[in-house]
Amino acid sequence: MSYPIIFDTDPGVDDAQAIAIALRHPEIELLGLTTTYGNVDINVATRNALLLSELAGRRIPVAQGAAGPLVKPRHPAPAHIHGANGLGNIDLPEVHGRAEPIGAAQFIVETVRARPGEVTLVAVGPLGNLAAALQLDPGIVEAVKRVVIMGGSIKEGGNVSPVAEANIFNDPHAASRVLTAGWPLTLVGLDATHRCVLSPADMDAIAAGQGELGAVLKGSYAFYREFYQQALGIDGCCPHDSCALAWLLRPELFTTARGHLSVVTEGDAAGQTLFAPEGRAFIDERWSRTPLVEACLGADGPAVVQWIVDTLK
Repeated sequence: MSYPIIFDTDPGVDDAQAIAIALRHPEIELLGLTTTYGNVDINVATRNALLLSELAGRRIPVAQGAAGPLVKPRHPAPAHIHGANGLGNIDLPEVHGRAEPIGAAQFIVETVRARPGEVTLVAVGPLGNLAAALQLDPGIVEAVKRVVIMGGSIKEGGNVSPVAEANIFNDPHAASRVLTAGWPLTLVGLDATHRCVLSPADMDAIAAGQGELGAVLKGSYAFYREFYQQALGIDGCCPHDSCALAWLLRPELFTTARGHLSVVTEGDAAGQTLFAPEGRAFIDERWSRTPLVEACLGADGPAVVQWIVDTLK
């Protein structure tokens, strides 16, 4: 079975790991990378997307997208987590390719329209590009096969605020549009990704099988690992963005539930994802008015990590 995907990304250490999977897995047909600000500024995101595919010996279309949020002021890129260059501040080779002449939203619309019912959008950064694509062509809601979002948190709590996950927090207004658009959607959030830890031994196995790209993955991992040792007290990193691809190809490794998602867009809880399980009656109907989606509530962490390593080693 083949999975034609557009990978929407802000690379980012864990993004780089996921891009490596998308480039390597025999069942994934990577139609393009669309870039957004988030872990890094937009120009850095585009450079990294081009670089990672070049290091893997591939020429993948890269379309540059959102440079900031739809409404709220932009927070600075988290250089203490991913490094100023997004890849752990390691030395990087020159990039030879260039981004597509059209922007990310137009690329998404044209690619989906060219293959109706076939393309899955996998988005692992702030969701401005998908929101812009909806604005350009609302009909893509019916034309995509599925949308998989790495973001949000149902019961786990937040990682950039007490309640908000970074991708949703960075652009809650875009997230609100995307998560309630009515297309077939699965949310792979912190409830699942925090169950998965990529160890130093795992990264050694990955690096050994990835050539030049492996050296970048391992070098950037070292920086990311230090952050996780301090932030969560684990020796390794949570491969957040790879989990979105793991769900797509190995959904049996995840626990999911159907329900209604909404996003808090203002105030101290901005970026929080609210999930009302299907059929659950609350004191008011307001939380159940949005379209039904699927949300991950857990994952078999060791099995997901083993799938990542097996794909890349």
